[in-house]
Amino acid sequence: MASPAEVAAMHRALDLARTRGVPLGPNPRVGCVLLDALGGIVAEGYGRGAGGRHAEADALRAAGERATGTTAVVTLEPCNHTGRTAPCTEALITAGVARVVFGQPDTNPVARGGAETLRAAGIDVEGGVLADLTRAVNPTWTFAVEHCRPFVTWKFAATLDGRSAAADGSSRWITSAEARADVHRLRAECDAVLVGTGTVLADDPRLTVRGGDDTPAPRTVQPLRAVMGLRPIPAGAAVLDDAADTVHLATRDPEQALADLFVRDRQHVWLEGGPTLAGAFVRAGLVDRIVTYLAPALLGAGRAALADAGVTTVNDAVRLDIDDVTRVGPDLRITARPEKG
Repeated sequence: MASPAEVAAMHRALDLARTRGVPLGPNPRVGCVLLDALGGIVAEGYGRGAGGRHAEADALRAAGERATGTTAVVTLEPCNHTGRTAPCTEALITAGVARVVFGQPDTNPVARGGAETLRAAGIDVEGGVLADLTRAVNPTWTFAVEHCRPFVTWKFAATLDGRSAAADGSSRWITSAEARADVHRLRAECDAVLVGTGTVLADDPRLTVRGGDDTPAPRTVQPLRAVMGLRPIPAGAAVLDDAADTVHLATRDPEQALADLFVRDRQHVWLEGGPTLAGAFVRAGLVDRIVTYLAPALLGAGRAALADAGVTTVNDAVRLDIDDVTRVGPDLRITARPEKG
């Protein structure tokens, strides 16, 4: 059983895992605290993003020779594979760490098995400490490795009568500047923005994260811009500029598109296409969260926010659990999840 000092250190490691400014994905956010025999903190560290030091390596580097005989308290089971960096298990063994306490088991098939490797090296290991809290630090990463596909957030904006465009096709701007700024804030939390070729042809969007004055937002890496569909992307399309990377997924199948993005180490997809693409994802059961911006306006005609989703009777309606309702400027932002059947 973890000692009070180790539990306290895990809370501190959770704070370290949440350190602001760490680049998003594909690595999970991880914190590590090294304790001496009396429970005092020797060193701390946190993951620096893909290609950077992992939390354990960061703490070991800070501790130097003082790491020998310590207890490493880590929010996630130490990785057991060589990727952009060496395995954390190897670093802990080499440093002479005596005990490892971790929170969330690593279910990533590429990296799991760290606990067994550490035990085989004679290190005392305890897992599952504050497991629910440590798991909550990386909800989309955890979802992705457990489901072998990215978590999908579908965002749309509509009037109160459910229209995303007027009868003449115009849609700018249904919602307020405050709502649009909020969209960019949430878009920045994802590592891929997905639309269909129809949206690119009709609206020519940039699909980047921008600030309130339409300039690029302060961000280390822009989300990947993904366009799915069989039609080619015009050579001069805004999504092909040098503001961010873009990939064309030549498929109309939502499952295939997500599989392609998962292979590219994307864990959180921001689905921002039109009603046809949204309908395909809803119909396939591949929408995990919905973020809706409702404007206090009525159009009465025009394009609906959602096209055919495979629902033919009220009994088959996709029911939602509402997590949050917040006013953003004059608009409402509703965050919901499909009910689990």
